[in-house]
Amino acid sequence: MAKIVESVPNISEGVNSEIIEDCAEQIRNTAGCTLLQYSSDPSHNRTVITYIGSPEAVLDASVKLAKEAARRIDLTNHKGAHPRMGCVDVIPFIPIKDITMEECIELSKVAGKRISEEAGLPVFLYEASASAPHRQNLANIRKGQFEGMAEKVKHPDWIPDFGGPGIHPKGGVVAVGARPPLIAYNINLGTPDIGIANSIAKIIRQADGGLSNVKAIGVALEGRGLVQVSINMTDFTKTPLYRVTELVKTEAARYGVNVVGTELIGLCPMTALIDTAAYYLMIEDFNSTVQVIENHL
Repeated sequence: MAKIVESVPNISEGVNSEIIEDCAEQIRNTAGCTLLQYSSDPSHNRTVITYIGSPEAVLDASVKLAKEAARRIDLTNHKGAHPRMGCVDVIPFIPIKDITMEECIELSKVAGKRISEEAGLPVFLYEASASAPHRQNLANIRKGQFEGMAEKVKHPDWIPDFGGPGIHPKGGVVAVGARPPLIAYNINLGTPDIGIANSIAKIIRQADGGLSNVKAIGVALEGRGLVQVSINMTDFTKTPLYRVTELVKTEAARYGVNVVGTELIGLCPMTALIDTAAYYLMIEDFNSTVQVIENHL
């Protein structure tokens, strides 16, 4: 059986279409790799790129992407609402078909070494690939962002796994690792008050006693006059989309604020959307395996 791996890198460019296209082209031009989607957010100044393929192809595409990002993106002139520490901020390897998490961990380590050598970007291994418990959580690694990273990596606890100590002068550092699929899900609030978004993010995220498998931050969408609760859902089977949505609605109502829209960034498992539709439609005795046409095709 053919092994299939997914990767969903985030690059720190969401405005310059030429740079975004050139980065996406690194994936298109890699044999054995399929570019599924890329989505840019000017407020975040960030683009999420999704592709799948054989382990070897996804590895090669990821290294090429890192090299192009390091060549084209200058974080000394970068501003955006989303936290970032590198020109390509994070590169996860996700097992999709006939490949284990352990194999993806080894793939991430090979990628990390190559990226440090070929792109000149120091690499932190994170999530399942982490070399120490305090490096598992991406937020811990990213703390201080690009501006504080040159000092951070001087500390013995934060020397990069590959390519350190030190950072790329314009490209910063990158986190590379293996993880399960997650859903990047944003909820937009009808207010410009970032304090409200930050408060709600703190209430819902697992790290502060909220919902399990939920990471969240508040983000200002200055071009739209709104704020956003930006969420990563690391296991939608345990905490579904609708539960997060309803809790955010409830908390927003305390401030007299409405949810004005939501966003999916990148790809989402169909099951997560079916579960949400079944919840809101209140379908009795619903069986998606039997009652969804596409599952018979």
